[in-house]
Amino acid sequence: ICDAVFGALGEGDIGQLFPNTDPRWHNAPSKTFLHEAARLVHLRSGRIVNVDATIIAEAPKIAPHAHAMKAMISHVLEVHPNRISIKATTNEGMGFLGRGEGIAAMAVASVDLPQ
Repeated sequence: ICDAVFGALGEGDIGQLFPNTDPRWHNAPSKTFLHEAARLVHLRSGRIVNVDATIIAEAPKIAPHAHAMKAMISHVLEVHPNRISIKATTNEGMGFLGRGEGIAAMAVASVDLPQ
């Protein structure tokens, strides 16, 4: 989701803004990065319109956690929960995702910025 917001702003990706080689970010909670995404939007007098995220994983099941994830993301990004979508799908046993060797995620964020 951070990369989606940063991309909508024309910024770099999360690794450029928060390099994994910097010990400050080791074990940092995800909401730290979401706060920064929201801060950058607000610095430009913009607003996040919506977020649509899909998690691709065989396990764990996302549905039991989706409501809490949506609530936290909504709160941190200051976006109404109805404008946050958290979905999950499997890879139907195909590839490393299907074998349960990893998890992937995709997200799109719409950001309204003044001219």
